[in-house]
Amino acid sequence: MAYVISDACISCGTCEGECPVGAISEGDGQFVIDAGTCIDCGTCAGACPAGAIDQE
Repeated sequence: MAYVISDACISCGTCEGECPVGAISEGDGQFVIDAGTCIDCGTCAGACPAGAIDQE
């Protein structure tokens, strides 16, 4: 199951730089994860200072 970014996202961009496959990009108002590219490693969730990333 891919990871998703909730509305708790503060748009800091920390997760984008941590993703080893480039599945995270800046969306409209917050960052988003491309489920088709996500490899479910959880690196982004561990890096998120707002705790806004969790598995779907």
